[in-house]
Amino acid sequence: MEQETFRNSIGTVDDKGKRVWVYPKKPKGRYYRYRKYVSYVLLTIFFVSPFLKIDGNQFLLFNVLERRFNIFGFPFWPQDFYLFVLSMIIGLVFVLLFTVAFGRIFCGWICPQTIFLEMVFRRIEYAIEGDRNAQIKLDKQAWNAEKIRKKGLKWLIFFFISFVFANVFLAYLIGSDQLLVEVKEGPLKHFNTFIALLIFTSVFYFVFAWFREQVCIIACPYGRLQGVLLDNKSIVVAYDYKRGEGEKGRKKFRKGEDRKALGNGDCIDCFQCVHVCPTNIDIRNGTQLECVNCTACIDACDEVMEKSGMPKGLIRFASEEEITKKEKFKFTARMKGYASVLTILVGILIGLLFLRSDVQANILRLPGQLYQKDGDMISNVYTYKIINKTTQDFDHISFKIVAPKEATIEVVGNQDIALKKQGMASGTLFVKIHQAFITEKKLKLKIEVYSGENRIESTTTTFSGPIVF
Repeated sequence: MEQETFRNSIGTVDDKGKRVWVYPKKPKGRYYRYRKYVSYVLLTIFFVSPFLKIDGNQFLLFNVLERRFNIFGFPFWPQDFYLFVLSMIIGLVFVLLFTVAFGRIFCGWICPQTIFLEMVFRRIEYAIEGDRNAQIKLDKQAWNAEKIRKKGLKWLIFFFISFVFANVFLAYLIGSDQLLVEVKEGPLKHFNTFIALLIFTSVFYFVFAWFREQVCIIACPYGRLQGVLLDNKSIVVAYDYKRGEGEKGRKKFRKGEDRKALGNGDCIDCFQCVHVCPTNIDIRNGTQLECVNCTACIDACDEVMEKSGMPKGLIRFASEEEITKKEKFKFTARMKGYASVLTILVGILIGLLFLRSDVQANILRLPGQLYQKDGDMISNVYTYKIINKTTQDFDHISFKIVAPKEATIEVVGNQDIALKKQGMASGTLFVKIHQAFITEKKLKLKIEVYSGENRIESTTTTFSGPIVF
């Protein structure tokens, strides 16, 4: 391949620095069919998850403002934030491992940005404006009745879909039940939510109607990581330049000629792989920043090879070493390292999930308060906070000191404490101990929490008092 075929700028910017609008040809083929199946599943999950309930809990909820989170139907509180952080680290390590092994395939097959753009908005655009050539022709023509009708209809549908996506996205943030209530009551009673809905709608519309592939190229940091993570052993969407270029390079196809005898490569320079690319790159120039491994170029090239009577796979999933040295994929030491770290982190997360309690009790001495003395009795004042992470109500909450047994406990105020599902109860209590049983300056207390006769949690705290020698 000649050196001048390479470029030093991204494919969506011209020599003057202006954006080049991408008109990808409508993809078709085996991989595109598989991508559609994957997209249908993921889109179903996206639309169903905030409205699906498990034991009364929303399947997925990320209410940052009220600090309420549900993951796969399990409620998580701010006190469980360490589990969330660990899950994010596991996700990051998994993506790193997957990228080292299989390149940027996550972007082309699973990323919401690609699925929304390619499988929803772009397909609507094809249905209204036609394929690549029809879109180019429509954009070049004057604003006549046809152009106004097609563009207006497309933008109207884009806005409606963006509005639907914004509502679903909001259901993840405030809860589907709350969203349905606010929709029923109208925007005037919930003006802040309505403004947030308009903002989300505008963002979705801006991204998918105009910004599009620039998100992957400019905004997403994952594309930058690709250059650090990939090596010549990584499986990526690759052009087999050994086969494609031959001895004399590319040449247009002529029926009946013996290309191998002439020294020509199998690439017939049809540019179908370029026309179908959603980020406007030429995969024949090698692995590039903009490539999201969507496999559209593989389908396009395979179709051309089949029509030309040549073997498929000129563009395929392959590593650099497979193309140059015919070496098969191997699990490298770096991949084993990532896999080991991932296995350890997953094991830790599973262990912490088993140790996670459904009810969490915190009993702490009131800050700045010294012990109080009443004759031979020493007392400390405490604040308690009990968090119910379940969908079950707990009534008649009481406290019992297990150690030391000589201590007594007294709740201040309401004695009939109720703990509602996914709720919290808090208050103040006193702990009293006879001075003779105080053997340490900071005596350890073990306190159990009961709902009626059932113990639901236990916790520890310290008791401060004078030591009698």
